[in-house]
Amino acid sequence: MNAQAFGKTLKALHTAQRDDIGDLVTRRPASGPGQDPFLFLNHHGPQTYGPNNAGLPFGPHPHRGFETVTFILEGELAHRDSAGHESIIKAGGVQWMTAGSGLVHAEVSPEAFLREGGPLELLQLWVNLPSHLKMSRPRYVGLQADKIPAIAVDKGQATVRLISGTWGGHTGPIPSLTGVFMTTIELAAGGRAGFGSLSGRNVFLYVISGEVKVNGETAPAWTLAEFDLAGDRLEIEASSEARVLFGHAEPIGEPVFAHGPFVMNTREEIVDAIRDYNAGLFDNVSA
Repeated sequence: MNAQAFGKTLKALHTAQRDDIGDLVTRRPASGPGQDPFLFLNHHGPQTYGPNNAGLPFGPHPHRGFETVTFILEGELAHRDSAGHESIIKAGGVQWMTAGSGLVHAEVSPEAFLREGGPLELLQLWVNLPSHLKMSRPRYVGLQADKIPAIAVDKGQATVRLISGTWGGHTGPIPSLTGVFMTTIELAAGGRAGFGSLSGRNVFLYVISGEVKVNGETAPAWTLAEFDLAGDRLEIEASSEARVLFGHAEPIGEPVFAHGPFVMNTREEIVDAIRDYNAGLFDNVSA
């Protein structure tokens, strides 16, 4: 049998550690170097805000050199940036922002949420860009839940929400500059979903809720699973009702030099980013 037909091997489980931001419940799993180009994940919530709340604390701030992918699991998220993009994305929707050469954006709670409150749960994943794309033109795509294909598998026991990439004859609505495949998956207890053609690609699998077995290995809630690069297949089976963030991509294999909201290849490029931001250049990005 071809070695590439074997399933990916689980290398490590990274438990998300609690690190709240004010009154916003926040967990962060450590992302290993073997998960290139996936850099960082914030899991905010789940929690419920009361009426007349202060909302999310993410006012205007800059980024350069990578992409942010934000999954609105519960509640609503208002986005506005210096390239002229503006939206309010509701539960089940996704925002995919390419910071590229640099922009300033804000991610806050809409006025209705501040006034009325309600449940909130968000994921934000940082995805690296290769050096030749780090200074690309910024872009933003915000999609509501009804624009994301929901593909039922395993006789309806699992639903794959395809955000980017192709799978099972379907194509996700957000084109990735670097061929990143990205989904969220909802599974009933015992539900299964399988994925192939993974050899040479790094997997990003985070268990949002419930418990799953991945190629027979147990991964509980709030856990990021790290796999080998060589294996070709991955089978997810839910031990209980579960929700999973699942993606994969080819590793970039370049140096990463990160400082705050900037992710570049060298220290000198970080110095340039800080200089450009302080000079107001990020505020003058053309839409």
